[in-house]
Amino acid sequence: MPNEPIVQLLGVSKRIGPATIIDDLSFDVVPGEIFGFLGPNGAGKTTTIRMMVGLMTLTAGDIRIKGHSIRSSFEQAIRHVGAIVENPEMYKFLTGYQNLIHFARMVKGVTKERIDEVVRLVKLEERIHDKVSKYSLGMRQRLGVAQALLHRPSLLILDEPTNGLDPAGIRELRDYLRKLTRDEGITVIVSSHLLSEMELMCDRVAIIQRGRLVDIKPIGELVAGANVARTYRIETDAVDEGTVAAVGELDGVISVQALEAGLEIQTDRERIPDILAQLVSRQVRVYEIQALRPSLEDRFLEMTGGATHA
Repeated sequence: MPNEPIVQLLGVSKRIGPATIIDDLSFDVVPGEIFGFLGPNGAGKTTTIRMMVGLMTLTAGDIRIKGHSIRSSFEQAIRHVGAIVENPEMYKFLTGYQNLIHFARMVKGVTKERIDEVVRLVKLEERIHDKVSKYSLGMRQRLGVAQALLHRPSLLILDEPTNGLDPAGIRELRDYLRKLTRDEGITVIVSSHLLSEMELMCDRVAIIQRGRLVDIKPIGELVAGANVARTYRIETDAVDEGTVAAVGELDGVISVQALEAGLEIQTDRERIPDILAQLVSRQVRVYEIQALRPSLEDRFLEMTGGATHA
């Protein structure tokens, strides 16, 4: 069935000695989405991903991939998965193409045509015959994705794939993952500490803290649900210090900052008429009011109590 989850975490727990790392974690990932996995350092993101790919055993619960249990049917489950956990490991003295051939020998059914196909897919045609030692970090990430895709997985799992990438490389990876889900129908699970990139990249996000699920929602709903005061940008004539101080003294105004052409104010929506009245009374001309949408970072900090590392 098209809406059947491709991944199900069912009451997953992981204990190491007396410490509970993952505590009764449950969620579903549906086909064709980019699913973000966020949490402060030590929240259990990488531990969860390691359990998904069989690098770490579960203490309790189960993980099912396309209906197959990681615990009881590992080979049937993992054949649907391509993954990069932390950094992709390559033989630097070999070319990119030779690395792919080496990996293909360990997987049944990977043809030369499939290797050429994934090389085109990750746009490495011009450099695939160069040694990996000459690759940039972004190119190595793309080669790692190519390797993970060779056996036509239904699910791609990427743990911190943007680590070390420059802004251009991050955007390239983001656009590429979108292309994968759109054109290839692949589901992607990605963890990252770059909240702004996760907001642009993901369809849904799960936030965990201390090994427990805090919330899971589509990006739009998660951001819209933020219980933080909104920030408004008001375009005006130049304002003097007295006007800035007068606006800042109004009830409900949390902060006010003078801009080159206006003010940026953090306040509740109900206070906007009072602010406009104050500006008009001081003969300041108002041209435009813009409500700035709360970001995923706002929501993340609100939900995790100010934890700054995702």
